Amino acid sequence: MTVLSVNVNKVAVLRNSRGGNEPSVMAAARAVMAAGCAGITVHPRPDLRHIRPDDVFALAELTRGRVELNIEGNPFAPARGPYPGLLALVEAARPQQVTLVPDDDGQLTSDHGFDLRRDSAALRPLIAEFKACGARVSLFMDAGAADLDLAASIGADRIELYTGPFAEAFAAGDAGPDLALCAQTAEAAHALGLGVNAGHDLSQANLAAFLHGVPGVQEVSIGHALIGEALHAGLSETVRAYLRILAASR
Repeated sequence: MTVLSVNVNKVAVLRNSRGGNEPSVMAAARAVMAAGCAGITVHPRPDLRHIRPDDVFALAELTRGRVELNIEGNPFAPARGPYPGLLALVEAARPQQVTLVPDDDGQLTSDHGFDLRRDSAALRPLIAEFKACGARVSLFMDAGAADLDLAASIGADRIELYTGPFAEAFAAGDAGPDLALCAQTAEAAHALGLGVNAGHDLSQANLAAFLHGVPGVQEVSIGHALIGEALHAGLSETVRAYLRILAASR
């Protein structure tokens, strides 16, 4: 069965827009954990626009022995000010999963996967260091990426399919080609022994169609849509609604 990891970055965005501690990232994490999610996802960035290192450490304590912690980030981004770098965060927090993403400060959100023909040599030793911390390593990849064999050869355990184009096509009423491309990529990853996660702009509206069209997805990471929906329905009920979709997709 596909499991749900809830991305709590948006709670931190709201908190940071005002200063102080409200809304509380920790309270949000407790709520979604109590509702039954299998993991918490965070994406600390060097500019500290949302999740901060102190949030990562607090969430590591909260989740330990209860649900998985998934830390996303750019492994090439250097330490800056209070941001110690992704590897240092992982060494201290010891998450169950690290998702490597090729983003930069200028991006509002992650919007493309790795070019492994360019980056695989630099990623290989970093992946080994993350795995030495006890973390499963997932690489953020575009649907249709032609270099998945490199992901396997440099030691990645999983890929995370970037589902933004699928979600955009679904909203426009023509998701067929993008869904087929996601399915082909997932099938190719499985054939290489890679697990498959998925994330970006998945929502209650499109999740069931995605899972029906892309078998074998192990985890979906959902934050932006889930938090937006929760503004109306509440965090606990929104998480339960996602879990009902995942259960029905088995």
